Amino acid sequence: MNEHTHRFVLTGLGNIGRTFLEILISRGDSLRRRYGFDLRCVGVSDSSGVAYDPDGLDIAAIVALKRGGDRVSALPQHRPDLSSARMVEQAGAEFLLEATPTNLQDAQPGLDIVRAALRGGSHAVLASKGPLVLAYAELAGMSDLAGPHGAPALRFSGAVGGALPTINVGRRDLAGATINRAELIVNGTTQVILEEMATGMSFDQALAAAQAQGIVEPDPALDVDGWDAANKLVIFANAVLAQPTTLADLHVAGIRDVSHEELRAAWGAGGRISVLGVADRQNDGSYTLSVAPVALGPDHPLARLRKGEMGAVFYSDIIGRTTVASLEDGPMGSTQAMLRDVIEIVGRI
Repeated sequence: MNEHTHRFVLTGLGNIGRTFLEILISRGDSLRRRYGFDLRCVGVSDSSGVAYDPDGLDIAAIVALKRGGDRVSALPQHRPDLSSARMVEQAGAEFLLEATPTNLQDAQPGLDIVRAALRGGSHAVLASKGPLVLAYAELAGMSDLAGPHGAPALRFSGAVGGALPTINVGRRDLAGATINRAELIVNGTTQVILEEMATGMSFDQALAAAQAQGIVEPDPALDVDGWDAANKLVIFANAVLAQPTTLADLHVAGIRDVSHEELRAAWGAGGRISVLGVADRQNDGSYTLSVAPVALGPDHPLARLRKGEMGAVFYSDIIGRTTVASLEDGPMGSTQAMLRDVIEIVGRI
């Protein structure tokens, strides 16, 4: 292994985790040419257990296994003696890539996995939201975001809108400006459902259409009841607005009560209805935070988003209005965001 090979552990082999490995298979040569480094997978885990080999795992075999409906416990490198967190500790890899399903009860197992990585000096790149929603301040304090000099990096640009650069724009591109208002459409599932319902589909049919795209949370209620968007707004408030925030600080409403009549009226007026996360700055410098379906008129910057497209508008004192949008293909956006986070960190070490 040369000095430009970075070892990583991947926890979570659902759509995002598996797709990350597929990208490495198809884009490995490009990474070497463009950025001068390789990534070597030494450990993976799913709900069945852990596979670990310090010399590296065959990621093509892992992808084939998962696509065939099998589990990590079927791999010859299966380690029934290790938990995911213990594997991270033992591996001592340069990177943890965390993509376990969102758990809003206690953020486990992701929270302990990330703690183990940062405690051991591994850089942590997260697609999962639970640890950030429930323990942002703790994890930031263990990392380069708010910890001591030389602490490992913590990145999570894919946790707030997939490839949409919500966190990067807020933290980096608007640095020095005060964000007076942010409007975030960061749940692609509800975008698809509402658009399909506007064409006449029932709620159940529209949900099935979104599930066919591979973008629905394992528990669809997280999407349709507004909690996925709320999770992302909590992360945004903590990481970008520097306002300590929990889910209890938000007003949250989902899309179950949106009627076909409301949808037809919004589309007929040249706009749409979207689940909008809003952060509105008050006179005392704090932000009020809400998530709810909102009718966007034809003149709204996000009213033209279509087919699951996500977007964000930032209103700041120096720059004025900044708008970004992203149209993603299933889990590919979140996967690409994880890769860009890795590339950014490698450029710093």
